[in-house]
Amino acid sequence: MALYITLGVVALLLLMSFKTVQQGTVAVTTIFGKYRRTLPPGLNFKLPIIERVTKKISIQNRSAELGFQAVTVDQANVNFTAMLLYSVLDQREETIKNVAFKFLDDRNLMQALVRSIEGSVRAFVATKKQSEVLLLRRDIVEAVKDQLDQTLESWGYHLIDLQLNDITFDEEVMRSMAKVVASNNLKAAAENEGQALLITKTKGAEAEGNAIKIAAQAEKEAAQLRGQGIALFREEVAKGMSGAAKMMNEAELDPSFILFSMWTESIKNFAEQGKGNVIFLDGSTQGMDRTIKELMAISHLDSNNKK
Repeated sequence: MALYITLGVVALLLLMSFKTVQQGTVAVTTIFGKYRRTLPPGLNFKLPIIERVTKKISIQNRSAELGFQAVTVDQANVNFTAMLLYSVLDQREETIKNVAFKFLDDRNLMQALVRSIEGSVRAFVATKKQSEVLLLRRDIVEAVKDQLDQTLESWGYHLIDLQLNDITFDEEVMRSMAKVVASNNLKAAAENEGQALLITKTKGAEAEGNAIKIAAQAEKEAAQLRGQGIALFREEVAKGMSGAAKMMNEAELDPSFILFSMWTESIKNFAEQGKGNVIFLDGSTQGMDRTIKELMAISHLDSNNKK
């Protein structure tokens, strides 16, 4: 009977001497409340009865969501919603001891971690204006990590990432910001419209100026062509009159007959091409005689000039 009892006690002690640690976890053992060692994942042997597993510590990444509020330098309340990603720094014995014994439990650790992050974010935001906060998401994260890395290392942890998922302001601030954005958009639209109108007027003025230049150039060329045409006409008339006068001299006729013919042709042209306009001519014999004499005087003057 005593043998069976002894064998039973030995078997029980053997069973109590082995401890299985799950993957991604390490176990911290103590003897009479004092740190003894760290057990890695897998099957481990420990002293029965006196060596106890005090804590199991996960070395995997952990995440937590938190929300808090900060105040900018221009007294605007900013609401943050963040996701915290952290883990045990490494598996060194000193690190594991810090993780196991720095805090009473995980709840106290999380409370200290969240309050530290909130304090860092609030200290950073307190130096910025509300219009700057939305653009400084990455700067806020980097500032928090710079301030907390050393502190978290002393606790045995490492801050892997802090993601600011949502940054919002109070409803009144949001309304005022919306009004500012709307007014800026209206201002930009007015400026663009003014620029477009200026460009349109400038282009119109340029086009009008070019049209005036083109019209003036065309008028100049037309005047030149008209002058050349009149000059050619006069030249041809002079040649015709000279030839006609020469032929009449050879025929021993009075040259004034040419002037009379021109007179009658002019009257005929006035009648055909007048289009209803009234032209007053002296149709008397004296008037015709005076006109013929004036034309003959002009003809003699042209002849003398040519000589």
